[in-house]
Amino acid sequence: MTRDMLSSVDPLLVAASGIGLLLALALLGAVVARRSFGSRLIYSACTLVCSVLAAAALLALLQPTSAASSLQLAVGLPLGQTFLGLDALSAAFAVIVNLTSAIVSLGAIGYGAHAREPQRVVPFYPAFVGAMNLVLLAQDAFSFLVGWEFMSLASWALVVSDHLSESNRRAGLVYVIMAAGGALALLFAFGVLAGTDGGYSFAQMRQSAAFAPAAIVLVLALLGAGSKAGLVPLHAWLPLAHPAAPSHVSALMSGVMTKVAVYGFVRIVFDLAGPPSWWWSVPVLVVAAVTALLGVLHALMEHDLKRLLAYHTVENIGIIFIGLGLALAFEASGMGAAGALALVAAVFHVFNHSLFKSLLFLGSGAILNATGERDMEHLGGLIHRMPVTAVAFLVGCVAISALPPFNGFVSEWLTFQAILLSPQLPQWIPRLLVPAVGATLACSAALAAACFVKAFGATFLGRPRSNAAVAARETDGWSRSAMVLFAALCLLAGVLPGWVIDALGGVSDLLVSARLDPQAAQPWLRIAPISADRGAYNGLLVFVMIASAAAATALIARRVASHALRRSPAWDCGFPDPSPATQYTSGSFAQPIRRVFGSVVFRAREHVEIPQPGAPGTAKLRVDVHDIVWEVLYLPVIRAVDALADLLTKLQFLTIRKYLMLVFATLILLLIITGIWR
Repeated sequence: MTRDMLSSVDPLLVAASGIGLLLALALLGAVVARRSFGSRLIYSACTLVCSVLAAAALLALLQPTSAASSLQLAVGLPLGQTFLGLDALSAAFAVIVNLTSAIVSLGAIGYGAHAREPQRVVPFYPAFVGAMNLVLLAQDAFSFLVGWEFMSLASWALVVSDHLSESNRRAGLVYVIMAAGGALALLFAFGVLAGTDGGYSFAQMRQSAAFAPAAIVLVLALLGAGSKAGLVPLHAWLPLAHPAAPSHVSALMSGVMTKVAVYGFVRIVFDLAGPPSWWWSVPVLVVAAVTALLGVLHALMEHDLKRLLAYHTVENIGIIFIGLGLALAFEASGMGAAGALALVAAVFHVFNHSLFKSLLFLGSGAILNATGERDMEHLGGLIHRMPVTAVAFLVGCVAISALPPFNGFVSEWLTFQAILLSPQLPQWIPRLLVPAVGATLACSAALAAACFVKAFGATFLGRPRSNAAVAARETDGWSRSAMVLFAALCLLAGVLPGWVIDALGGVSDLLVSARLDPQAAQPWLRIAPISADRGAYNGLLVFVMIASAAAATALIARRVASHALRRSPAWDCGFPDPSPATQYTSGSFAQPIRRVFGSVVFRAREHVEIPQPGAPGTAKLRVDVHDIVWEVLYLPVIRAVDALADLLTKLQFLTIRKYLMLVFATLILLLIITGIWR
């Protein structure tokens, strides 16, 4: 395709048509899901459609002037219209959403063959992807909220697809309640932004933003978008819903849907709410730092592999919002270059997290299909039985641990570079707060590395701890291909980050009226976001050095070391029993962290049960770990609602005499209230 042909393509029209195709696939999926070819057909079509949508969005991002300003549809509120658009911000997130969805859909072609009831998953999958795209294209409150609610309902249906599981039904209930509350907060936020004129298009909101109470808009955006993204304390649904959904759906919910929530926050706070004040950054930074630290601490305590990954989504959402909080502080203080750096770091981490978290969830799905287990205490030794999955999962572990040369390191390094610019802030509150946030970020990064040493080691290394792990076999070719693609993108984005940074220049220009200097043209493909004197990073050079050192070490060990075969028992920590139970487990790995933070963060308690002398029983150690946020904020509300529901249920079985007495008492009470009021 020539450059002239590319310039004639309307990315917005392609994107809008793609949404229509995805919704049509949802209807088709309801018809063919029960057929043997049904799931393969729908997932293959989703792969193709999402690939085209990602290409169109990338074209709009790299050549923003070629995108149409808006597209009006004759549907919407009574006597109103729906406005769609594709600016740099929505184009960047559309690339992330559709690129990830295309690769996940590729893996789902093989994963869907294992589904017991595909008719409960296949129709809702393309609807879910289409709804996320609708949110990104929406340029008015009506279409935004319609897409938002459609996204929530489709993902809820996917969460409860295994309806026979009580835990899945509970997860779906918590999720749909939290989603409804978040949507209500966003509705109020748009109502405040609409002002007295009542204009619900984004263009009208930008004109009336100066008259909107900024504090209310910020709080409502944090509540509405934060509940969907997983900010603490609104994260309660996330460790329940993500493990309950099928693994390819979990990859989209964690890797993509939470990023649509980030988009909603950015759209409202950076675009629609007008110029920010410096104090906007304070609540965002505090909530983000707490989210990052609590997310990784809870992940360290988990034995369930999918719940561990879900809690790490909470941690990474905190990292993203740290970048957004810094961007607000810098923009309000007139530090355009620093604001652009922080914003690019946040959006770059959005992209990175969508890659490595989707990879890890697909890997967990492959493990679940091969063993039927999510508990890491029942796994082990899978590197010999699932080598491709093991290598791809290892890449995801290294990337999410922010270790070079993979992509997770680059975005966190950019965030730290923005933190180092905080002493230039004129206000003393953020100037004192940001270093504390930076220390929290460093702590969470270190704990994340420890957590994924545990996750990979307990799952793939050592000896199998169950018969299911012994009998495990490599997953299907489609899933392996998707994981390898994700792993390659994690490496590519880490080695060539300058291209990604330059592509995000239009986003920072739109939101903070500044962009970083071109990075792709730097010598030897290095990046120097502020200046080479303040800090530079060369991902390609780091990759070459690591690969060279590893190759040289392997060569020397092969040439110099003795080739004589020597056998000796492995170090058994003082336990000569050959049972796999004597090796390091997930729980034993996390024990030191639990001892340090457990009594404060988790209310952890260890219970030792020792049988009486001579009794044939075995000694047992039981550990109780609690989620304080859930127990303090949510459980009292749930118990109050249950008690009220039980009370109201009794009213359904009253006699006619008691009903008449109740009506009479209510009438007397109303008369008394009316008399006092007057």
